[in-house]
Amino acid sequence: MRVALFITCIGDTVSPEVGRATVTVLERLGHEVSFPAAQTCCGQMHVNSGYRAEADRLAARFMEVFDACEVIVSPSSSCVGTMRELHPELHGRLFELSELLVHKLGVADVGAFFPHRVVYHPTCHSLRVTAVGDAPLRLLRAVEQLELVDLPDARECCGFGGTFAIKNADTSAAMVIDKCAAIASTGASVVTAVDSSCLLQIGGRLSREGADVRALHLAEILAQTRA
Repeated sequence: MRVALFITCIGDTVSPEVGRATVTVLERLGHEVSFPAAQTCCGQMHVNSGYRAEADRLAARFMEVFDACEVIVSPSSSCVGTMRELHPELHGRLFELSELLVHKLGVADVGAFFPHRVVYHPTCHSLRVTAVGDAPLRLLRAVEQLELVDLPDARECCGFGGTFAIKNADTSAAMVIDKCAAIASTGASVVTAVDSSCLLQIGGRLSREGADVRALHLAEILAQTRA
């Protein structure tokens, strides 16, 4: 299958390793990954900030850039959710990575090896907008030697929420402190999710607290092998 990669703004500027990991996983499974170089922002931040007209223009550009692509994947449930809300016709063409693997391709075991204790944080968009369900958990459970532990109050927001973290900094900080306390209580050495933005929020707080926990995107774990 030929799959087009939508990298997202955060993926392009902050976490390019997540995009590379996504390509690694898909190519390992025998798929061809393309990268439309003209892609830009999906408009999520504009929607969050009340600039709907600007968001619509960016979404229209997305539709032009990816017009010829039958299957599109992104390692960001929030950006996928935004685009599918702005353009419902993208349902069935645009997928978050875990739902593409599990729900579209019917694959749970991608041949990964990751001998660490891991806790999964279900992000708000993955729960309530893209509704990826247990796809990330099924992928993690299939990783060789990965120990998956439950996260207390897992459905609680980490406090990022796009521009929410900027407009409501004190509330956002209180929320991520609670989230990191829950993560620390599991004894996990790695926290993972399907949104780099939320991992940026969580990882930043864990670092400031001096916690011995790494924040890694799901794609980065799935890209690991014994070799």
